[in-house]
Amino acid sequence: MQKPRSPANAKGRIRAVANPYITLYGYARVSTGGQSVDAQVRELRAAGAVTVFREVASGAKIDRPQLRRLLSEIAAGDVVMVTRLDRLARSTRDLLNTLAALTEKKAGFRSLGDAWADTTTAHGRLMLTVLGGLAEFERELIRTRTGEGRARAKANGQSLGRKPKLTPHQQHEAIQRRDKGESIRSIARSYNVNPSTISRLTA
Repeated sequence: MQKPRSPANAKGRIRAVANPYITLYGYARVSTGGQSVDAQVRELRAAGAVTVFREVASGAKIDRPQLRRLLSEIAAGDVVMVTRLDRLARSTRDLLNTLAALTEKKAGFRSLGDAWADTTTAHGRLMLTVLGGLAEFERELIRTRTGEGRARAKANGQSLGRKPKLTPHQQHEAIQRRDKGESIRSIARSYNVNPSTISRLTA
């Protein structure tokens, strides 16, 4: 009797054996060309990753082409794996943004080195929800402190805007020169500022 053939996705790849309708993807990243992703790739393949996307890029870079490719290729039910969270994200905010992108695709996420970071389990989803709440709380604290700092500075008569490029004396002098017919470009060149800075001056 012939064995049934394993289902394949739209691109012809064979689905993971554990669940024939789920593809396990891996994402491996190192910061510089002098490092190797081989150890990460071996660990991800041992965990069942069918395809591993390899990236050589600093974690501080916003645009990572291989991560972008991975996020565009995954489908509902697929799972993305990394060896550690710091291979995927440079900050809590970055991690949450990436997880939000996975959630929109109805895909899961798993970090092999961080057992709690696993959206395929109820416990993992709870932990990441708590993490998102803490990140939002931290942002709210920052906004509150920034607002209080601005209020104190304003009460003390401090300027909150960008430092003027011209001193009050230079501004008055520039206005007089402009009113006498000197070109705005010439005045701006003498103060080493953009002509628009002179144009915005009023008497």
